[in-house]
Amino acid sequence: MIVKMKKYAFMVYHRDYDRFLSALRRLGVVHIKETNSVADQPGLQAILAERKRVSSAIHSFKARNSKYKDVNLPPYIRSWLTKERGLELLGQIEEAEDRKTRLQAQKQSLLKDIDYMELWGDFNYANIRNLKKAGYAVTFFTCPTARFEPEWIDRYNAVLINNYQSVTYFITITKEGTAADIDAERPKMPDRGLAKLRARCEQLTADLEQLDEQLDRMAFKDYNTLLELDKILQDEFNLAHALAQTGRQAGGKLMLLEGWVTADKAVKMENTLHELGFFFHEEEIEEGDRVPIKLKNNRYSRLFEPITRMYSLPGYTELDPTPFLAPFFMLFFGLCFGDGGYGLIILLLCTILKGKLSADVKPFLTLFQWLGGMTIVVGALTGSFFGIALADVDAFYEVKNYFLNSDNLMTLSVIIGLVHILFGKAVAAYKTKIQRGAKHSVAPFAWVFVIASLLCVFGLPSLDIRLPAAAVYTLYGIAAVGAAVVFFYNSPGKNIFLNFGVGLWNTYNVAFGMLGDTLSYIRLFAVGLTGSILGGVFNTLAVSMTESLPWAPRFVCMLLILLVGHGLNFGLCMISSLVHPVRLIFVEYFKNSEFEGGSKAYAPFKKA
Repeated sequence: MIVKMKKYAFMVYHRDYDRFLSALRRLGVVHIKETNSVADQPGLQAILAERKRVSSAIHSFKARNSKYKDVNLPPYIRSWLTKERGLELLGQIEEAEDRKTRLQAQKQSLLKDIDYMELWGDFNYANIRNLKKAGYAVTFFTCPTARFEPEWIDRYNAVLINNYQSVTYFITITKEGTAADIDAERPKMPDRGLAKLRARCEQLTADLEQLDEQLDRMAFKDYNTLLELDKILQDEFNLAHALAQTGRQAGGKLMLLEGWVTADKAVKMENTLHELGFFFHEEEIEEGDRVPIKLKNNRYSRLFEPITRMYSLPGYTELDPTPFLAPFFMLFFGLCFGDGGYGLIILLLCTILKGKLSADVKPFLTLFQWLGGMTIVVGALTGSFFGIALADVDAFYEVKNYFLNSDNLMTLSVIIGLVHILFGKAVAAYKTKIQRGAKHSVAPFAWVFVIASLLCVFGLPSLDIRLPAAAVYTLYGIAAVGAAVVFFYNSPGKNIFLNFGVGLWNTYNVAFGMLGDTLSYIRLFAVGLTGSILGGVFNTLAVSMTESLPWAPRFVCMLLILLVGHGLNFGLCMISSLVHPVRLIFVEYFKNSEFEGGSKAYAPFKKA
């Protein structure tokens, strides 16, 4: 659900404004209304740039400290840390990182030169200079081996150095001033010999190791300092942002600020500001106000909030889609994975990791426990366990007819799709009632009854479910009344002929829209069936490819094939089981439920 908000305006004398902002920050409940874009504030952009630098350093240091387990990093020195000193430390870290990057680039270049010089061999450039003093020029050439001319040996004293990958490397020794008419490339040679290149590379390696040790010490010593510096910058940004959103009235004597407070915290804020003598006024929330959103759901639905946030937070006058999408997403995931054995792996793995990973990751592990459990349920219904068709196992002979086959799964996918679409339209109708009033929601609700009635009349017989004649006539009657509403009351207060035209257009859109949307849900059947079939294929390969081997090697080879095959299949199933349910939620459900979104998260002004 979406937490109820209250809108306030604060009017403060300019000399008391700093004290007011301090009080507001201590309260930590007011989301300041943004009247000026952050992108238009150079000061705020500068702070964000500093925070980005700090975040990059924190990320780097966190990776370095990950090698230390069960070690408490030293705390930052409170009396020492200021923004200036923190940025000075950040500069030292960046300088060391930049130097490391330069050294790594030099080493990579040297390694390329060493690889190339190894083709020419270990020679001394001093000998070449001595030959030049004696009046002889040494020139380096390369050419395709097929194009090398033996006459160059006699004419230009060509000396073959190496043949590598159909390329010939050779030199010529000629008197100074003699032009060598040779159809070959003259490579750009490194400026030093192989021995010196290797010595320089060893020195760079030693410098890099020393620099890494220095950065490791800094990461251990200063990680918490960087975290605190980030908080200092965040506080500075929040304060500067509050000042940037402040309006000035009465020649700059009065400071005007607007903000949002959750309804449950409003009384506490009012009492505190009243005691401190600050003026505030509660305002009506108007249409067009960009109210910040805070979601509040139960323990189960809260696990699926990242999926909602991935798309967008709902508008303030909308319904929170999280509780509605949660069970469907879980069901879609299970159908796409479709194998009880894989679901068991997910459930056990997440259960084990929950006791070892940080608290930030635990909600995601709990989410995947639910998803793994649903996959086990679907696998039990379809009779698939690590690619084994349980219906073909003798132990399950008596219940084999209860497993869902491919035809059942396809029909089930279509039914689930229709239910999901119809549910989305019912949510859209209820949203219309909330936003525009009951009379505007009559036609949307009528569409729900029309579609549901016709699906029962024409859909149930295809499932061998026969309705009594009275029930059929009742459903026809509901559909007829709904159709009358759809065609003649879809736009309350407008001309009846206009309504009829709009009704025809809506009928066209609903009919063809539902057809396309419903077909999208067949992917639930197709993806789940593909995973089960692939699992069975790897099982067959493991058995058939090792039949001729003795039992011990056969066991090893079978295990290897099963681990690699099922590992690959598990990875593919995981990707498809996340992507396709998200698509069905974002595209099909959000479209039919007329989800708008686009809101910002509730972020109160407070101390970091």
